[in-house]
Amino acid sequence: QVQLVESGGGLVQAGGSLRLSCAASGRTFSNYHMGWFRQAPGKERELVAAISWYGGVATYTDSVKGRFTISRDNAKNTVFLQMNSLKHEDTAVYYCVADPWITAQAMNLRVDDLTYWGKGTLVTVSS
Repeated sequence: QVQLVESGGGLVQAGGSLRLSCAASGRTFSNYHMGWFRQAPGKERELVAAISWYGGVATYTDSVKGRFTISRDNAKNTVFLQMNSLKHEDTAVYYCVADPWITAQAMNLRVDDLTYWGKGTLVTVSS
């Protein structure tokens, strides 16, 4: 079992920045591909960013490219999402996910198969 706990969400003005963290406990963190999903009210869940177990591969949805950066620190069992130039449309609950088999590139295609999910952290961007 892997437990994922997100933190760092909050209220920020448009143009501002936030850094989300996801602390993992349980199995060996470095064996897991990690990702961040988000879900806005009335919208479907979408993959924001994902990173491979060794950090060498990262993918982003088009709407956040150039603004968000995903990274991981395997020594601290933590994955981060640095969010800059935030927009009102980034408002959502952000969820951390982990999976030992589904790669960063495939997470968007196999959402329902992802093994571990956090409970989410709310990001609100005021316009």
